[in-house]
Amino acid sequence: MSLRHEQKEQRKAVILTSALDLFIRKGYGETKVADIAKAADMSIGLLFHYFDSKEKLYEELIRIGCDRLKMDFHFADESPLDTFKVVVEELFNMICTNPSAAKMFVLMENAQHLEHLSEDLKEMLSEADKLIERSIPLIEKGQLLGEIRQGNPEALAVSFWCSIQGIAQYIALHPETPCPNPMWILSILENKEVN
Repeated sequence: MSLRHEQKEQRKAVILTSALDLFIRKGYGETKVADIAKAADMSIGLLFHYFDSKEKLYEELIRIGCDRLKMDFHFADESPLDTFKVVVEELFNMICTNPSAAKMFVLMENAQHLEHLSEDLKEMLSEADKLIERSIPLIEKGQLLGEIRQGNPEALAVSFWCSIQGIAQYIALHPETPCPNPMWILSILENKEVN
């Protein structure tokens, strides 16, 4: 990779990081292109060289978030509880070691409430929002095997995923917060009578 290309990628990363921070603190509507350029320590003109508009920059962040938060629940040979364990450990590792990962959770949640997004982004967000729905069959399987506690599978899925979301949001706004043990979240699902 040439030095020029590397510098260009670094500037783009600075823009994305600066915009992510502003979008979660001020919201999409209150964040101005001038704010992003100032935070990225560059002119507005240079910022527009990388992104045609604030909307395109926001869309890029949403795409990155959707890609990072894709979860694969097709561990055919894994026990359901072990699958959730791997997922929660990976998410907490990401949230607690990379400040932008926690912020991405906030951005994705906030984006769910915006009306002006393209249909493509709405579809991407809709897929990301199906974590609860997609985890229900895995919870049901775990209940049949006795490794996941009894109870409404959807309610268990909501408890599990919303706990992760809430923790990520808190850490994004308070990065000095110690990261909780991911096993505390796994215990929402774990059948203590068996394990």
